[in-house]
Amino acid sequence: MKQGIFIITFMTACLTFGGVTFAQGLNAFGLPAVTSVEELNGETTYSLSLQILLLMTALTVLPSLVLGMTAFTRIIIVLSILRQALGTQQTPPNQVLIAVALFLSFYVMSPIFNVLYVETLSPYLDGQLEMNLALSQGLDMMKEFMVSNTRIDTLNLFADMSDSGPFEDKKSIPLSIVLPAFITSELKTAFEIGFLIFLPFLVIDLVIASILMSLGMMMLSPMLISLPFKLLLFVLVDGWAMTIGSLSATFLVS
Repeated sequence: MKQGIFIITFMTACLTFGGVTFAQGLNAFGLPAVTSVEELNGETTYSLSLQILLLMTALTVLPSLVLGMTAFTRIIIVLSILRQALGTQQTPPNQVLIAVALFLSFYVMSPIFNVLYVETLSPYLDGQLEMNLALSQGLDMMKEFMVSNTRIDTLNLFADMSDSGPFEDKKSIPLSIVLPAFITSELKTAFEIGFLIFLPFLVIDLVIASILMSLGMMMLSPMLISLPFKLLLFVLVDGWAMTIGSLSATFLVS
């Protein structure tokens, strides 16, 4: 145990000393490592290394934002439950389900993304809007979407746990309450939709199992026999279009 602590401490010291030495070496060659310079007009200019660091941090956080602030969570859970209800194991594969969920999430969120581009990103790129104001407006739009698709009781639950509220409007609700409330509400809604999808396929499994038991074919797997009937039912009712269309209609996008 002591040896492990010593090794970790030694490696940390080496990395720290090495990082300082590397940064000093870059500065010696005229390549500033992580610096920021305040110009005469009050603006702050960041070094290239710091800009790359911020970009890599944003790319690391981006998947969490896609999962936690969009329609992706509800869609991928419903599609996964649908696959289990059909009994097709790994068909469609996970990559296909994720691709469908991403494209469908982009379709659901496209009105909000268009407003974000017109009112925040485009003015910021043109230099007409400061970064802080652009981020604030973008977060307000995403917060409005999340609050509109979050159950009131779930919002009240997290507000009570944090001793916050009551709030005047949607914009006054802090993001620290909206994010966990939105995720929790999405999970509950996804499982409710999945339950309704599961019922007709469960009935087919029960009917097939009862028929096999009445015929004395108890050694034959009911799942194997019911799979073609479930696929036939799903194709006849145009299940993919019905599921995706109904799932898209469950979101409130202003």
